[in-house]
Amino acid sequence: MLHYFNSRSRGRGAWLLMALTAFALEMVALYFQHVMLLKPCVMCIYERCALFGILGAALVGAIAPKTPLRWVAILIWIYSAVEGVRLAWEHTMIQLHPNPFTTCDFAARFPQWLPLDKWLPSVFVATGDCAENQWSLFSLGMPQWMTIIFAAYLVVALLVLLAQFFTPKKRDLFSR
Repeated sequence: MLHYFNSRSRGRGAWLLMALTAFALEMVALYFQHVMLLKPCVMCIYERCALFGILGAALVGAIAPKTPLRWVAILIWIYSAVEGVRLAWEHTMIQLHPNPFTTCDFAARFPQWLPLDKWLPSVFVATGDCAENQWSLFSLGMPQWMTIIFAAYLVVALLVLLAQFFTPKKRDLFSR
């Protein structure tokens, strides 16, 4: 199995598939925000940024998957997935265990050199409350679903990282 993951990480197809899934999730988030009129909170915006990190990692990996750039993409992918899990879990705890002393900020804090909320306010401005559960599916709220999604990205990323130490089988190299 690890040989298979190694061979797939050396081709563009898997990286582009990952980019497609991250892009689709971003489009779903924008649909929720602009069509269903759900208000994203600060934690939602930060989780959105982590998802953009995964999208960016996928695009970096797709540029030159047979070069050391693949390692950079894997590291970006792991970092973004870890941050996504951390943020989504924190958001889940805010919703499941409301506490007046544990709240989120009113506005996202981006670095001065990257003011995403000023450049693209329709995507990066937070208008909602982190403690409010506005949507659920199968009794799980959005932050719980995002925890599962980021955990899945992280598990696959760790498998791909581990697979880098196994050489792909010759039949996998020629099946692309």
